[in-house]
Amino acid sequence: MTFTVLTIFPEMFSALLVGGIVKRAIEDERVSVESINIRDFAKDTHRTVDDRPYGGGSGMVMKPEPMAEAIRVAKKRHPEAKTLLLTPQGRRFNQAVAQELAGCPGVVLVCGRYEGVDERVREHLVDDEVSIGDYVLTGGELAAMVIIDAVSRLIPGTLGSEDSAQEDSFSAGLLEYPQYTRPSSFEGADVPDVLLSGNHGAVKEWRRRASLVRTVLNRPDLLMDHPLTPDDMAYMKKLQQDIETIIDKNSITP
Repeated sequence: MTFTVLTIFPEMFSALLVGGIVKRAIEDERVSVESINIRDFAKDTHRTVDDRPYGGGSGMVMKPEPMAEAIRVAKKRHPEAKTLLLTPQGRRFNQAVAQELAGCPGVVLVCGRYEGVDERVREHLVDDEVSIGDYVLTGGELAAMVIIDAVSRLIPGTLGSEDSAQEDSFSAGLLEYPQYTRPSSFEGADVPDVLLSGNHGAVKEWRRRASLVRTVLNRPDLLMDHPLTPDDMAYMKKLQQDIETIIDKNSITP
């Protein structure tokens, strides 16, 4: 899997080589990360990559010529790669999109700056647009790193256990169940007995139910389109009955 980043700050991506999963994936040659400096394609002596917007307004806009040349070079190197523009206007990046990208032979990540990129680049030179959230960053570089990290860990062999990525939050449409490790008792708080029982079936059931409860409490929107199993439905109905009973018993009669 090859990630090609188009940026005016290629030095930022050296952070990926410092440590962690991405570094290990690069060392194991499961992933490669390369950068192309957009400034290298500017034609003037000052290597200008931005200019004032037509029609007036604040800020600067990235010029189309250097960015277009950089994209074409990236596509020539990796013709099968998917080209993504990182922009607040793009579709929301989530685990499903990460899994989709993990199936691509390569990804070209175009990092905008300033007020954005010339619209003609967006219209004619990229395959898709992606946003990592409803907020504004100073550039696409941090978003590119987020995508590289999220996608790299889905490449087979990158994680120590193949089950790790499948059990992560969002991978199964639910938030991940609570995790515990040694010691079994910490400052008066104990690990749930079921996790110490050695009963793998009971542990699996507890984790599924804990995921359901955590998702209902923190991200109920995830359950709106997530298919629940008959066991899930039975457990949810039991929770509903218990909650209704508690409410009834604590209601104050005027």
